[in-house]
Formats: sequence, C-alpha cells, structure tokens
Amino acid sequence: MHLKILVPTDVFADETGVSAIVAETGEGSFGLLEHRLDCVAALAPGILTYTTERGPVYLAVDEGMLVKTGADVLVSVRRAIGGTDLGQLHDEIKRRFLTLDREERTVREMVAKMESGFVERLAEFQQHGQ
Repeated sequence: MHLKILVPTDVFADETGVSAIVAETGEGSFGLLEHRLDCVAALAPGILTYTTERGPVYLAVDEGMLVKTGADVLVSVRRAIGGTDLGQLHDEIKRRFLTLDREERTVREMVAKMESGFVERLAEFQQHGQ
C-alpha cells in the first residue's frame, strides 16, 4: 500500500510498500491490509502502526481522518509524533494531545461566556435606549 500522513503544515510521512496499518478510532483499533475494501474512518488520538519491509513504525497521532482508496491510504491528523518506543509515545500522547484538548475546551468555554456576557449587555443597552 501507499501511505501518506498529512499534518496541517506538511506531509509527515509518505511510505510505499506498506503491508499493514493499525489505527485507533472511537470504537477501538482496526487493521488494514491491501485487499481490504475501501473505507473512511474517524481517528481518535492514539498509536498508528504501519508495517514496511523494514519492520513496524509507530506514530502518536491526534484525531483526524483515514481514507483508503484501492492501494492508497491517506491519513490527515492535526498532530503526529514518530518514535520507536511505545511507552514513550503513549506518555507523549497524554502529555501533549490530551492536555491541549483540555486547554482548547477551556478556551471555548471562556469565549462562550464572553459572548453571552456581550449579548446580555447589548440587550440591557437596547432596553435602556428605548
């Protein structure tokens, strides 16, 4: 298979001769072999593993999408980190990706509070102006 992994600013990996891919979704892990039917999957943060003639390659990936069309597999994720030690990759996922998700949630909550406060003040202003 031909595997291409994209992050927002770059092509993270472009591999040919990939014999197997294992990825994680919200429903659990699943594997791809070359003759599997075409598919699309929403990826969850986790470990993506692919096997080449050099052996297995492990990547920590953030949420994203996987699209298999024929022998081509395209993975698009927000962030990816390569490594050889699964324990270190697992720790890196927790440290970087899950912490960022919490921070993003906090920022979204703060923006929502600011927006609701703005709408309340605008309503008060309109009431006093009439």
